[in-house]
Amino acid sequence: MGTYVLVASIFILLLSGQPLAWVTGLVALAFTFGWFGDNALPLVTARIFGFITEYSLVAIPMFILMAALLDRSGIAKDLFNGMRVLAGRLPGGVAIQTLIVAILLAAMSGVIGGEIVLLGILALPQMLRLGYDRNLSIGVVCAGGSLGTMMPPSIVLIIYGLVGGVSIADLFVAAITPAMLLLGCYIAYVLIKCLRDPSLGPPMSKEEHAEESVAGAVRSLIAPGFIVFAVLGSIYTGVASITEAAALGVSSVLIISLLRRELNTKMLQDSLTHTLETCGMIIWIGIAAAVLVGVYNLMGGNRFVSSAILGIDAPPVVLIMVMMAILLVLGMFLDWIGIALLTLPIFVPIIKQLGYDPIWFGVLFAVNMQVSYLTPPFGPAAFYLKSVAPPDITLKHIYTALLPFIALQMLVLMLLLFFPQIATWML
Repeated sequence: MGTYVLVASIFILLLSGQPLAWVTGLVALAFTFGWFGDNALPLVTARIFGFITEYSLVAIPMFILMAALLDRSGIAKDLFNGMRVLAGRLPGGVAIQTLIVAILLAAMSGVIGGEIVLLGILALPQMLRLGYDRNLSIGVVCAGGSLGTMMPPSIVLIIYGLVGGVSIADLFVAAITPAMLLLGCYIAYVLIKCLRDPSLGPPMSKEEHAEESVAGAVRSLIAPGFIVFAVLGSIYTGVASITEAAALGVSSVLIISLLRRELNTKMLQDSLTHTLETCGMIIWIGIAAAVLVGVYNLMGGNRFVSSAILGIDAPPVVLIMVMMAILLVLGMFLDWIGIALLTLPIFVPIIKQLGYDPIWFGVLFAVNMQVSYLTPPFGPAAFYLKSVAPPDITLKHIYTALLPFIALQMLVLMLLLFFPQIATWML
């Protein structure tokens, strides 16, 4: 009964329009003192202290700051313009180029919202100008920009490693192949659509293609390549930990921006402000969720959920599918941070009890959260793009355009579910 009242309270309060952090915190305090009395205050303080002193959290503001600096520098813009030479005169080439730029941006920062906005400013107008199908252009921008949930250094994977108590470096290794598989599915879809009907993605004209310089395109890849190597290379070679690699990434962007004469006081101030606002949201949600999960576990809620799922008379893979379905439904209404902090402390022990690899489940979770970025009615990718899209593009247009890409995400999710070695073969 406590579980039903707790979940219902959260959703009813969310309907009032209050932020998730305040809703979760209020419910957590109500159940803490209502269930255990006034002497339960040390439970609240202990959970808060345990969360905010977690060393792995240091990586999050660093990666967010790196993404903010990239958004405000010309590095990403030059990368997109330089990659135009790869588009050539291939049908759908600019869309494919956009997807490749998206995966490179994901590998540089791991933060999603900024990528979608950036691609919406750079790529969407160009594709529409070239006569690309509107739905294809919108889907490529949103789906490509959401690759940051999968491609290391993904903030989603960092949070999962923190909450699930597993190696973040192993999660990064396991996520690379699924991320590239997802990218390959997107590219294959664009190619098939545009080869069957070139009017959906008209090739660039000979005049436009002649203006592009191969040498300029190569130069545009140097700075992003250096940043990717500084972050991922230092992690995979064992030179740096996740937090140290995040600091290396910020230092790399600062140095390159300084050499390009783009670094100024306003750029730093705006980037730091954005970082503070984003981290504040994450920390407040984390504090509230930590208290809520702590009191819920003391109430016996984790045992209730575990027994309910394990009590289903079905093969273990069906139990995993039930958990995936719960995450998909929650993804329609809640932010991924709240979903992670509320569900993973309960789901990960069940995964271990079933004998599955929590690293593999972490990759499943990341793909699931990528689906949540596109699915209505919450679908933050749609709102990110709407903020910079032409006025004639409505949310209805965006959600309609996303349906094929959601289907591709679900396909990859099912492949990972039934073929775990796709994620674990490099571990």
